[in-house]
Amino acid sequence: MAPRIFFEDFTPGDSGVCGQTTISREAIISFAQEFDPQPFHVDEMAAQSSFVGSLIASGWHSCALLMRMLADNMLLEASSMGAPGIEEVRWLHPVRPGDTLRLRHTVLEARPSAKRPQLGLVRLRFELLNQDDVVVLDQTNWIMFATREGWKMRASTHFSRPVRQSASFRVPPPAKPTPFFEDVSIGETVELGAYGFTQSKIVAFAQAFDPQPFHIDPEAARFSQFGALCASGWHTAAAWMKTMVSHRRRSREAAEREGLPAAELGPSPGFRDLVWRKPVYVGDTVTYHSQVIDKRASRSRPGWGLVFHRNTGVNSDGETVFAFDGCVFWQCRP
Repeated sequence: MAPRIFFEDFTPGDSGVCGQTTISREAIISFAQEFDPQPFHVDEMAAQSSFVGSLIASGWHSCALLMRMLADNMLLEASSMGAPGIEEVRWLHPVRPGDTLRLRHTVLEARPSAKRPQLGLVRLRFELLNQDDVVVLDQTNWIMFATREGWKMRASTHFSRPVRQSASFRVPPPAKPTPFFEDVSIGETVELGAYGFTQSKIVAFAQAFDPQPFHIDPEAARFSQFGALCASGWHTAAAWMKTMVSHRRRSREAAEREGLPAAELGPSPGFRDLVWRKPVYVGDTVTYHSQVIDKRASRSRPGWGLVFHRNTGVNSDGETVFAFDGCVFWQCRP
């Protein structure tokens, strides 16, 4: 089916509100158990005594929900050619069970691609609003759309199909006890672990959160700009979080074995400069790393600091497929 929205249809200043979804306790826990099993996302009792005080959705879950509303209300009817990354995401307010979310979009810029005239780039601001019209998530990023003429040319374009082996399993690396904020070393890099992208995992995530054809239909993906079925960018991001939480668990276990105290980590206020540098295909195994790049004491939370980290994902060919700069609340020494 031909799209009805093309690059030419985006005008700076245009805005609208669309979509509506009510998030349940079960959905919050289900997503978190798979990708972000921190106590304040999976255990109501533990959440009450945590940094946040109650069960809340993972920030990556709220990003995935935004993606689903965007797909249903715009991208599946548009000549979308994917997004190169995300400028910034700010998680401004917790998403709790029973919240009803809507998506507001605003066109900030629209310009033709200098290198590929059949494409245009549209910079958009997305805001998730809850039932009280409180903005819970603020996101800014570019999306590529084909022009009307470019979409016609696309039918005659050949896209190569990459060859991949089966996703492999890698034993997670050992971890050291998590230091308190005062002892965090700027420049230190850790390997978090690896995640294998199988066809079933790629399709299952996309069906729930990003049902664009090149994520759910192998045949349609062959004729897309990607040449083969590939993972949603938000799937690669959620997999990073999964390996990060697994690394934290191994750090706690290391502390227990050595009889040492270990710092707790709180939620993240957001991230910036996220880029999806290369597609992640069926059979790819992505290894994730995190490097501390800065830290500072928190002004809003006594006893906590903010640690800033640069994160990357590298495929089995040694190519960086994913990167972003994040930060997280980090417990100070009692």
